[in-house]
Amino acid sequence: MAEKLKILFLCTGNSCRSQMAEGWAQTLKGDLIEPHSAGTDPHGMNARAIQVMAEAGVDISKHTSKHVDDVMYVPFDYVVTVCGHADQTCPVFPGQTRVVHVGFDDPPKLAQGAATEEEALSHYRRVRDEIQAFVSGLPDNLEPETAA
Repeated sequence: MAEKLKILFLCTGNSCRSQMAEGWAQTLKGDLIEPHSAGTDPHGMNARAIQVMAEAGVDISKHTSKHVDDVMYVPFDYVVTVCGHADQTCPVFPGQTRVVHVGFDDPPKLAQGAATEEEALSHYRRVRDEIQAFVSGLPDNLEPETAA
């Protein structure tokens, strides 16, 4: 049996998008992927992210927010940056690690202007579903398109 692909989902805070991606990867692709998540400036788990993932049947409540330096020992096959800041500040990884940027909107930022809690959660749900769609296509959608 082939070894699982080691994938790091990296964002700034490691509180929302990268945590959702790790949760989806474990749930949907755990047989193929060993998922990890980290941040360039971690600041704790986001309660709304935990809530909307639970609504979809994925429990990330036991995840912890960690700094990218805490996972540098893992020989990653891929690092997927899920926000622009992480893409711009992504450290250099040793070995054959490939860095791929797949940006997603920032739910906490979008929710700042929400008039109601339900409106705020709608931003989280949309991004959750976009991340699910991306993760569902792993590992195929990490490869560049081949010319016909």
